[in-house]
Amino acid sequence: MSAPIAPMIIRGEVITDHLIEIGGRGGDLRFHTPDAHRYLDRLPLRDPARLADQYRLRFDDILDYTDELASRLEFSKNHHLQEACELSYATAPTTPPLVKSQYMGLARMLDRRSIREAAEQSIGIDYLEGWVRKTLNDGRDAEIRCFGARTLHIVAGNSPGLSLLTIIRNMILRSDALIKAPSNDPFTAAAIARTMIDMAPDHPLTRHISVAYWRGGDEEFEAKLYKPQNFEKIVAWGGFASIKHVTQYIQPGLELISLDPKRSVSILGAETFSCPERMREAALRLACDMGAHNQQGCVNARVVYAVSGTDEAGLNQLNQFGEHVYAALQSLPTSISTPAKRYDPELAAHLRSLRLEDEWYRVIGGEEGEGAVIVSQLPDPVSFAASLNDRTANLIPVDSLDEVMNAVDASTQTVGIYPENLKDELKDRLPLHGAQRIVSLGYAIALNWALPQDSIEPMRRMGKWIVNEICSPERIPGPWQRPNID
Repeated sequence: MSAPIAPMIIRGEVITDHLIEIGGRGGDLRFHTPDAHRYLDRLPLRDPARLADQYRLRFDDILDYTDELASRLEFSKNHHLQEACELSYATAPTTPPLVKSQYMGLARMLDRRSIREAAEQSIGIDYLEGWVRKTLNDGRDAEIRCFGARTLHIVAGNSPGLSLLTIIRNMILRSDALIKAPSNDPFTAAAIARTMIDMAPDHPLTRHISVAYWRGGDEEFEAKLYKPQNFEKIVAWGGFASIKHVTQYIQPGLELISLDPKRSVSILGAETFSCPERMREAALRLACDMGAHNQQGCVNARVVYAVSGTDEAGLNQLNQFGEHVYAALQSLPTSISTPAKRYDPELAAHLRSLRLEDEWYRVIGGEEGEGAVIVSQLPDPVSFAASLNDRTANLIPVDSLDEVMNAVDASTQTVGIYPENLKDELKDRLPLHGAQRIVSLGYAIALNWALPQDSIEPMRRMGKWIVNEICSPERIPGPWQRPNID
């Protein structure tokens, strides 16, 4: 079978010419895509005045468009999505049931009330619709409006929903987006853009979405593209190396909004172990936070601190709890978690080594690549905690919550907590150490994009906040009216 094509989309035009062959990440799938070098001059919106067509739209017009797009993105009716999904089985880091489940959920992201809520919560619709006038203490009036920007989006490939989220944010802001498709998801953004073209080829929202693939790290290409003449913002998702690479192009006039890699932890209070019912409930919730999306997200729990105590009785309780977590992990619906697509061989080697150290670690499961629970018998994480993946977590016994604080830092994104009342003790402490999101255990992946992310408000940052100041000498003396200083 010939290699499939990941088309390039440039503002309403589907391009399949000048194809080159690309090796998929991990060698899973080779695909063809237009040579981005040949389209370098067309990828950025050279004339920013062309954004004006979107400002003839009311916010309700945008919502009407997203309503129609939602109906077009129903998976059972959309051959673009069906083809992209089938091809993504080979490129995605997760298994086919998880990939298909995420594709089938794309249309729900376009819920009208949710989009309105996100716009109001993150920006304020009045600031998107026109100038909001305020009178300041010094007597001047100020009109403030949020404008869209020419933005390059370097999206991650661990979920097809990220491509649609990027497009939604772009429409809300009336921006112009160039989406760099990732090698492990080169098909989703283009499939959505092609649906938009089929639906409304000449609509301004359709005409301000472009999608292209090029090899990350192609410095000859990127040095010409990543310039303030072409873009005002770069929104970058990705690992340490890719974010570090992008920073070399940042200069005055080109802002980086970095959604860089994070780690997440869970905290279990002493009440967790007060009765068998609580232990089983917490185990199921933790299994969900740990196993959902096969632990491919920053939000997934990997290291878990449990106030079980470090004496013999406490360790026995935690070991029993680990068995409950492992059992719950195996029972999760295949729509949210399955055994890993390809269990990390280095991680498997670590588990084999730990089994020989049963005085210090209890390893539950992990022999068939189905995921594992490592229960430390000392109050320390395993040495490879940063590499935990593929439904593998480390439970760590502690005697008090104070011992947990040093494990939280600026790279800690989500902290799942059980029981709920424990949050009152922790919600003012954890942020001081760097935690960015505090959530009820079991709800780590139940994200709401109207809320801040990574301790910033990405959509607010993606907009350009412009001020028009109205000053009159009658209300605020002009600088020229100040007395001379002898």
